Amino acid sequence: MISVAQNLREAAGQAAHKAHELRRPGRYAVSAVLAGAYIAVGEVLLLVAVSPFVAEGAPVVRLLEGMVFPIALTTVMFAGAQLFTSNVMLMLLGALAGRTGPRDLVGSWALSLAGNFVGAFLLGAMAHASGVLSAPSARAMLAELVAGKQALDGGQLFWRAVLCNMLVCLGVWMFSRARGDGAKIFVLWLPVLVFVAVGFEHCVANMALFSMAILDGTAGFGELAHNLLFTVPGNVVGGGVLVGGAYWFTGRPAGEPVPDGVPDPRGASDSSHE
Repeated sequence: MISVAQNLREAAGQAAHKAHELRRPGRYAVSAVLAGAYIAVGEVLLLVAVSPFVAEGAPVVRLLEGMVFPIALTTVMFAGAQLFTSNVMLMLLGALAGRTGPRDLVGSWALSLAGNFVGAFLLGAMAHASGVLSAPSARAMLAELVAGKQALDGGQLFWRAVLCNMLVCLGVWMFSRARGDGAKIFVLWLPVLVFVAVGFEHCVANMALFSMAILDGTAGFGELAHNLLFTVPGNVVGGGVLVGGAYWFTGRPAGEPVPDGVPDPRGASDSSHE
């Protein structure tokens, strides 16, 4: 496992690479579409594989959902794609480290979010057309999940989104520190299992879920827009501030400037973190 300081340097380098890729917005957009589609694959798998247990009232449904869905983020990380929720952390780290600028950050966030939506909707549309979601149990689970999200108020959606992307970006952060594919999968799987099993809010996963519900006639674009109004900012705070910002502050090399008025609690001799 590499040190926090080394991981910060690598993350800043990844952010700089993403900023460079923005010069080819078409390629960047296609990569973002792929990420949205991979997340939607996780939602389709969840609906098809877990809905029979939901129909029977199995007490382990939440845990099963958590065990199944992490295949989505695992695919994103190993295949390589521009996922908004992880870009939130990486691009903020790049900006804090001085490797990228505000324009790169905004451009990456905006293009990845838009591409994720397109990919999630297209994959959802293909799954709907294929008939794999036509089973009564899958349709009932889809309607139930969407209704549960619609019942949440704005504050609940926001804070669930904060906690969700804190866990997602924690998984991505540990994935980058780990060495060996098995270890990477394990440390990525655990936080995602928690966020799904508990019921936190991931804006891209919601894009996929609501897209399939819209095509099935159980939701509308207005409900999706209302959800994203609160979950997108929440995901930014959870992944960007609580993970990216926190690890930049605690793990940067000694002697690097800190914001005015903020004391450096580590002392001058602390040059690395494990």
